[in-house]
Amino acid sequence: MKHIFKALSLTVLLVTTQSAQAALNVFACEPEWGALAQELGGDKVAVFTATNAMQDVHHIEAKPSLVAQLRKADLLVCTGSELEIGWLPVLLRQAGNTNVLAGKAGNFEAAHYVRMLEIPNRLDRADGDVHPGGNPHIQTDPRNIAKVGDALSQRLSEIDAPNATFYQARHKDFAQRWQDASKRWETQAAPLKGMAIVVQHKGFPYLEDWLGLREVATLEPKPGVEPTSSHLSEVLTQLERQPAKMVIRAAYNSERPSQWLSEKAKIPAVALPFTVGGSDRAKDLFSLFDDTVQRLLDAAK
Repeated sequence: MKHIFKALSLTVLLVTTQSAQAALNVFACEPEWGALAQELGGDKVAVFTATNAMQDVHHIEAKPSLVAQLRKADLLVCTGSELEIGWLPVLLRQAGNTNVLAGKAGNFEAAHYVRMLEIPNRLDRADGDVHPGGNPHIQTDPRNIAKVGDALSQRLSEIDAPNATFYQARHKDFAQRWQDASKRWETQAAPLKGMAIVVQHKGFPYLEDWLGLREVATLEPKPGVEPTSSHLSEVLTQLERQPAKMVIRAAYNSERPSQWLSEKAKIPAVALPFTVGGSDRAKDLFSLFDDTVQRLLDAAK
C-alpha cells in the first residue's frame, strides 16, 4: 500500500511539474507578431505562425492544420483592422476555442495600440480593398512595433500571471535594444527624407511616415487590384512630370509591374522584405529593419 501511495504521489508531482513548465501556446497570424511574441516570451511560449512573408495575408486558405493549431492556442496575436477578415473568422468558428474569441484576454489585435493611417472617408467595394479601421500594414514602422510590444508584454503577464516577472524583464531588455536600434536606423536613413517613391501596393504608409518618404504614385489602380497596362502607362506619364527615385514592392508581390516601370522610367525597383522572412537577411525583427533601411539606401545611390 505504501508503494502504491508513493507511486501515486510521484505521478501527481510529475504532472504538476510538467503543467507548471508547459509553454504558453501562441498563435500568430503574421511573422512579425510571431517574432515579437518570441522576443517577449522566450522559452515560456511556444509560437506558431500561420503565414509567411511570401504570402498575401489578405488571402489565406483556412486549412485544417491552422484550425488544429488555433484550437490549442492560449493567445491569438493578429494585426486586426480586418487584415485577416477573409480567413480568421472561419478558423475561429471551426476551432471552437472560446479562450481566443474577440473580447477575451486570449485575443490580441496589434492595430488597437497604434495610430492608424489612411482611414477611409467612405466604404465602397468599388474603391478596392479598403479597411474601415485604416491601413493594416503597421509593421513597417518600428515605432509601432515598440507600442505593440508594450501591450503584448502586459497581455502575456495577464494570461500567464505566474511568469509575469519573467515577461516584464524580457520586455525591458527588448525595449532598450529596440530603442537603440531605432535610433541607429533613423540616423542611417536620414538621407531618404523627402525622397519621392512609387509603390506597387499601398502597403507602406507607416514606413513613409517614419522615414519621411513621399509617395507620388501607386501601381495598383485601386488597393488590391492588379496593375493594368493602361494604368501603368498613366503612371509612367505622370513620372515624366513628377519624377520618383525608386519603385518599391513587398517580397510577396509579383515583380513584373515594378520591373516594367523600372525599365521604362529608368529607376530602381526595390523588393522590401515587408516582414520577418521576407529576405535572406530578415531573419528576425532587428534584421528586418536592418535590411529594409539598407535596401532603400542602396537604391537611392
